Amino acid sequence: MPAEAKPRLHLPLPVRPLLIIIPFISFLLLYTYSSPPLAPNATVAAVVTVPLAPSPPSPHIRMRRAGFRSYEDYLRHQLNKTLDPRLRKVWATRDWHRKVDAFARAFAGLRDDGLLSNSSRALCVGARLGQEVAALRLVGVRDAVGIDLAPAPPLVVKGDFHAQPFSNDTFDLEFSNVFDHALYPDRFVAEIERTLRPGGVAVLHVAVHRRGDKYSANDLLDVQGLVGLFRRSEVVRISKVDAFGLDTEVILRKKRSARRNCH
Repeated sequence: MPAEAKPRLHLPLPVRPLLIIIPFISFLLLYTYSSPPLAPNATVAAVVTVPLAPSPPSPHIRMRRAGFRSYEDYLRHQLNKTLDPRLRKVWATRDWHRKVDAFARAFAGLRDDGLLSNSSRALCVGARLGQEVAALRLVGVRDAVGIDLAPAPPLVVKGDFHAQPFSNDTFDLEFSNVFDHALYPDRFVAEIERTLRPGGVAVLHVAVHRRGDKYSANDLLDVQGLVGLFRRSEVVRISKVDAFGLDTEVILRKKRSARRNCH
């Protein structure tokens, strides 16, 4: 029996041209916001002062910290990928439509499940050029922005996911697929919970039992290693996905009493 065809996402006519325009804007910005891979002795200004201290050990998360002498060294390593002109060209051209379409289908599904609405304020953590942000805006979530170590206007602002540049209780939804890049998984999660509003939803795409690339700072051996870091949230669901090399979707909701419990 042939597989059932997935329904196409029909976008409102006024926003469809954005799907064509945005990647060209990002491509032009490639030369403004990218540079060759940083030399070993290059100086990188840290977004925030973070000591190179271990996160609490977890049997479910394997850390890869040995090569980093300082937090600036870690940032330099991450920026070597983020600012690689070849990769940014691929993200802005060949990959753009494919990933925006896939993210849009995923976000439309969240909206259908009542986890996202057009009035939601949304953040994409580790968004690079902002494909996830573009997808959110295309499905009607206008108040969406991304953060990354290197900004990519108009969709992504500069920010460190270990210390988000936002106030407490700011967002209704936070999405990320870069958990493996977190040098401090506990701080990564704590910042999501800090900036989520009570009742807000966190959606993470992760790889379980798979070793990441050379830019990964941790390997998730069991999904409970991630879930256990969320101290102020409850699991909505955990499911399998096929998301550009990531195989598991974890959705959590911040407890509405979280604000009172933290005092």
